[in-house]
Amino acid sequence: MGDVRGFLKHDRKLPSRRPVPVRVLDWNEVYEEFPAGELQAQASRCMDCGIPFCNNGCPLGNIIPDWNDLVYRDRWKDAIERLHATNNFPEFTGRLCPAPCEAACVLGINQDPVTIKQVEVSIIDHAWSEGWVSAVRPARLTEKRVAVIGSGPAGLAAAQQLTRAGHHVIVFERADRIGGLLRYGIPEFKMEKKVLDRRLAQMRAEGTEFRVNVDVGVDLTVEELRDEFEAVVIATGATQARDLPITGRELSGIHQAMEYLPFANRAQEGDLEVDEVPIHAGGKKVVIISGGDTGADCLGTSHRQGAEVVHQFEIMPQPPEDRPSANPWPTWPFVYRTSSAHEEGGERVFAVNTTEFLGDDDGNVRALRYVEVEQQMVDGRPSFVPVEGSETELEVDLVFLAMGFTGPERNGLLDSLGVELDERGNVARSDEWAASETGVFVAGDAGRGQSLIVWAIAEGRSCAAAVDKFLMGETALPSPVRPTDRPLA
Repeated sequence: MGDVRGFLKHDRKLPSRRPVPVRVLDWNEVYEEFPAGELQAQASRCMDCGIPFCNNGCPLGNIIPDWNDLVYRDRWKDAIERLHATNNFPEFTGRLCPAPCEAACVLGINQDPVTIKQVEVSIIDHAWSEGWVSAVRPARLTEKRVAVIGSGPAGLAAAQQLTRAGHHVIVFERADRIGGLLRYGIPEFKMEKKVLDRRLAQMRAEGTEFRVNVDVGVDLTVEELRDEFEAVVIATGATQARDLPITGRELSGIHQAMEYLPFANRAQEGDLEVDEVPIHAGGKKVVIISGGDTGADCLGTSHRQGAEVVHQFEIMPQPPEDRPSANPWPTWPFVYRTSSAHEEGGERVFAVNTTEFLGDDDGNVRALRYVEVEQQMVDGRPSFVPVEGSETELEVDLVFLAMGFTGPERNGLLDSLGVELDERGNVARSDEWAASETGVFVAGDAGRGQSLIVWAIAEGRSCAAAVDKFLMGETALPSPVRPTDRPLA
């Protein structure tokens, strides 16, 4: 424990966001630099608890008190070694994870928790700037070949671990670039893609091979896949978007979030002109249905494209500012949060349900009808009951559906592999991460369902250990989670 009085001397502090009028004019990340001295003061707030609940709150099992103390003592190189011991990609989680570790921080019982996420991202960014992140080549090669299908965080974590174990790993991606949702789902203002590209360069230097524009099950048959590889890891994610099948859904101008967001990222890659993307919110009245992270990504993107007005609908009531008694520490706090995108504008509308889309004579959406709802128990189950007389019509030019994902796509891959699905429609797996077909393993959202990036990386690491044991009879790779593990809720 670096400073036994650190949590008494310093209040929680985070880096400032760039001014809204400035940042909506570009696509750069929204945060200002955080001085190293200020960060060390924040790290000193860590109490090095006898039972560090933050470790349990993190699916990766990050040894958080250790690297907080190392940062406070200005031992940055030791800090990145300790951080990399449990997390392959702290520059991703430090930007994108909602930080369940902070929700579990013991200091958070009666004070603001330690700024764990900011310390994490600062450690890895400092390590990159100092040139401390380099390729980790395997000590020996096994001549075993492993296919990883999908290049999101779970697939990348599994691939890096298996490559370092000495196996020949090929990652297949059906898109034209590697990264999955990290590449085409996360807006540039949340994570600039140079952050992803430098990590991929490290993985290539270690020996991982990447193949893009390959839709396994279509471009590469399952028979060819099984003939070429001793093991297969399914890490395709949960990309089947939840729809809203109401009257008028077929109208032009209504899009899934993942039909919209990739175009903005492609413009930043230079594939498209910024103002000429096929779905553009410039000068339009926009409604985003759902108030989660994906909805906030659509909100920030709409702001940067110059939307006239944006409403974000959420069927749930507005959360309280503070934890309710039924939601105690160290469970995840369901409280009102304001993201950088919400700070930039738009109107958040809670406790409403969209009932109908209305179109013009040309088949374009022109308005929607929505109704206020109350959450009640109906036949023993929570339901959303319309408030009588509350129906409202709102003019709209674009609607983005950001209601989450229902599981992996039922495409040629899963059908051709013949793997079984569980009752939720995810790929069924054993305690050893194995699917129903021998030599096939599952990691991330494809087996878990829609979840957090930190769970995807943790599952990729654990799945890699299972694959290594399957191929070699034993493994020295770490396995931080089990398929049955669930977060505190």
